[in-house]
Amino acid sequence: MTDNQNPPPLLEASGVSKRFGAVVALHDAALRLRPGEIVALMGANGAGKSTFVKILTGALRRDNGHIRIRGADTNFSSPAQARKSGLIPVYQEPSLIPDLDVADNLRLGQTPVEPFLHWVSELGIANLRLDDTINRLPLATLRILDLARALASEPEVLLLDEMTAALPTDLVERVLGTVRAQADKGQAVIYISHRFAEIAQICDSATVLRDGATVGDLPIVPGVEEQVVELMLGAALETNPTRKAGAARAASGGPHVQVRNLAVGTKLRDVSLDLHRGEVLGVVALEGQGQDELFEALAGMIRPTGGKIVIDDAAVSFAHPADAIAWGLTFVPGNRADGLLMQRSVHENIALPLLARPGKWGAIGMASEASRVNDAIARLQIDTRAMGEVQRLSGGNQQKVTIGRWIAAGVDTLLLFDPTRGIDVRTKRQIYLLVRELAAQGASVLYYTSELAEVPAACDRVVVIFNGKVVDVIEAAEADEQTLMRAAYGLTGEALPA
Repeated sequence: MTDNQNPPPLLEASGVSKRFGAVVALHDAALRLRPGEIVALMGANGAGKSTFVKILTGALRRDNGHIRIRGADTNFSSPAQARKSGLIPVYQEPSLIPDLDVADNLRLGQTPVEPFLHWVSELGIANLRLDDTINRLPLATLRILDLARALASEPEVLLLDEMTAALPTDLVERVLGTVRAQADKGQAVIYISHRFAEIAQICDSATVLRDGATVGDLPIVPGVEEQVVELMLGAALETNPTRKAGAARAASGGPHVQVRNLAVGTKLRDVSLDLHRGEVLGVVALEGQGQDELFEALAGMIRPTGGKIVIDDAAVSFAHPADAIAWGLTFVPGNRADGLLMQRSVHENIALPLLARPGKWGAIGMASEASRVNDAIARLQIDTRAMGEVQRLSGGNQQKVTIGRWIAAGVDTLLLFDPTRGIDVRTKRQIYLLVRELAAQGASVLYYTSELAEVPAACDRVVVIFNGKVVDVIEAAEADEQTLMRAAYGLTGEALPA
C-alpha cells in the first residue's frame, strides 16, 4: 500500500494501565486508529473497555502507558482537553443534566445549535423542542441527543460506548449509516458494542480486551465472530438455553396477569395480553410505540387512562410502585441508573427490598438478609471486588445487581425492560438462563427487548406492539427477525421500508 492508502495512526495507545484500589481495571491495553477507520473495541463486561475509553478521553488519568495523537505523546488531564484535540466520546449512559432543558444542556456543552438540530433530524428524531426537559425524554432519545451533540462538534475521533444498546431497530440503522458515512469522510471511530451484526456491518477491525489487556487485533471478515468470542472468553458459548415453557404454560391453567384494553394517554391505546405462571412473554416494539407506558403502568409508576389489570382473577389498580410490588410485580428499568443507588454497595442495593417490604416492620434478620443477598450474588455471579460502590462495577454487573435484588426478595412477576442492553455475551447467557430458571420455578416474566435476535433465546411467546396496540402474538420459536420487523412496522406481508 502507498502512504495515502495506509496513513499513519491518528490515535495510538500502548501499555495503558489503571488500578482502582485493589481492582486492576487495565494492565496492558493497546489500540491503533487511523483516519477513516472504524475499530470495534470488544471484550466481556469488566474487561476494561469503558475505563480505556475514559482514559483516552481524559475522564480518567492512566497510571502507566503511552497515548499518542498524530504521533505526539499526550496526557489529557480533562475531557475538555481531549475535546480540543478532537476526541469526543458518547458514553454508555446519557451525559445530559436531567433537570435542565435541551437548550441549557447545549449551552453548557458549548454545542452549536443548528448543527445539533441537523444531526438530530438526520438520526431520526422528529419534533424535538429545545425547551423539552431532559428527564421527560425517553432513554433512546437521550442517546441520539448525545450523539448529535458529538457530531455537531465535528470530532476527528468519535468514541461510541454501546451507542445502539438502548435503541430500537429503526434508530439503530440510522446511527450505523451515519457513523459509516462519517468514517468514509475521514473521521475515525472507536465503536464499543456486543452486537456482532453491527460490527460486521460498519467496522474495519476489532481490538479485543480480556481482563484489562489487549489480546488481539482482527480484521472484520466473515466468520470472525468465533475468533473474537474465543479471545474474549476463552471458548465459544451456546446462546439458546433449553426449556419446556410451552408445557409449563399449558399446565399453569388460566393467566396469572391479564391486561385488557390498557390505555395511557395517546401513547398506549389498546393493549391486551395474558401472562402465565412459568412463562417468559417477550415484548417487541419500535421506539415510542407504547412499550414504556405498558411497563410503567404495570409497575405502578403511571396510572392507566383506560382498560384494566387483573392478577389471579382480581382487578387491581396501582397508585404507587409499592402497590405493584405488594401484588408481586417487580420492575427492572432499562436505564440501570434509575434502579440503583450508585454510591452504595452491592450488598445494600440487593438488600433494599428486604428492608422496605410493606407491613414488615421490626428487627431486621441480619443472618437471613446476608444469606439471601449472598445467594443472589452467587446465582448471578456478580463481581464484588468493588463492594464499596456499585458505580465502580461494569455495566453488566450493575444490571445483574438490579435483577439480583428481586432474586433476594423472592420473584413472583418480573418486569424486565431491555435487561441485556449493553452487556456482553457471557452475561447475556447468564440472564437468559436465570430467566428460564425463574420461569421453571413458576415465576412470570414480561421481557421487553430491543435486540430481536434474543427473542428465541429467552422467550416463550412474543407480543408485538405498534402504534400503541398489540398487532401480533407469535411463538418465540417462530419469531425470526424478519417476521418481528414486519410486525413491528405494522406490516402484514409487505416489504420492509428502505
